[in-house]
Amino acid sequence: MKPTHLLAGLCLALGLATAPGHAQTVMRISIATSQDSHQGVAIDTFAREVEKRTNGRYVIKTFYSGALGGEREYDEAVQLGTQELAFSTTGPIPNFVPETKILDMPFLFRDKAHARAVLDGPIGQDLLKQFDKRGFKALGWGENGVRHMTNNVRPIHLPGDVKGLKMRTMENPVHIQAFKGLGIVTTPMAFPEVFTALQQGTVDGQENPLSIMIAGKFDQVQKYLSLTGHVYSPCVWLMNPGAWGKLSDADKQAFLEAAREGTRANRARVDKDDAAGVAYFRSHGVQVIDNVDQSRFVEALGKANAQFEKEFGADNIRRIRDYKGS
Repeated sequence: MKPTHLLAGLCLALGLATAPGHAQTVMRISIATSQDSHQGVAIDTFAREVEKRTNGRYVIKTFYSGALGGEREYDEAVQLGTQELAFSTTGPIPNFVPETKILDMPFLFRDKAHARAVLDGPIGQDLLKQFDKRGFKALGWGENGVRHMTNNVRPIHLPGDVKGLKMRTMENPVHIQAFKGLGIVTTPMAFPEVFTALQQGTVDGQENPLSIMIAGKFDQVQKYLSLTGHVYSPCVWLMNPGAWGKLSDADKQAFLEAAREGTRANRARVDKDDAAGVAYFRSHGVQVIDNVDQSRFVEALGKANAQFEKEFGADNIRRIRDYKGS
């Protein structure tokens, strides 16, 4: 075979276009959870849509299960430009974009439908703009889900049941403040470390959406699941501003539309996992407590909420709580 034919064959085998104007740009996106999760569905959909909408000129390489580090590490990498994209929960985001702290207040949203309406509406869009001055381009909001508590010590029905429990929390200052107010011994930890910490008894429990717990196989290392529903947890599509700035206007639109499609798939998977999650954990031997008194938890968070009102503004909190959508 002639060298030119050999080169052409190699290019075809690798999926590389050889015609002028058809060079591929490869970008990376990462998550801390497994591919078979609501976040995995999100980035797989995004990658597929980007490639389709740009006629293969942009290829998104997907990384799962903390292969490129925990959330804080890959959020920093996107900010620094050593990684192009990430799909991150808001766990570490307030450390970069303080304006987003308000979203992680316990019992801020009535339910997922309310949270989605807020994030997709003017409040959420205004918050996305805050990322611009913090070294990120935020393409849109996704979803992590409604968070519940698990542990190996006792069932949680009331606020008093959590006192003294050593719980893994996200590296999120709002969560940590609220949980300390409930008497929880908080242990901030990156997600890839959580399963082992539960397995070894380094922590008694953790709190996450059902989607995360199922994907993380926490039924193998936890005895009790309490449906506390204490926090709605968003995700956000992050892109390095330099990488964003190199896109044409048409390609920018393609990336934004791909993120929207990724969010649709992501939210659909959360809904599916929420619908099947309780039965899943019961069938795997976990005791599920579904009669948690949320009103008592709200009451117990009185001091923390007073501090949040001072920090975020009572009017801003009320604007979110009262939002009805268009």
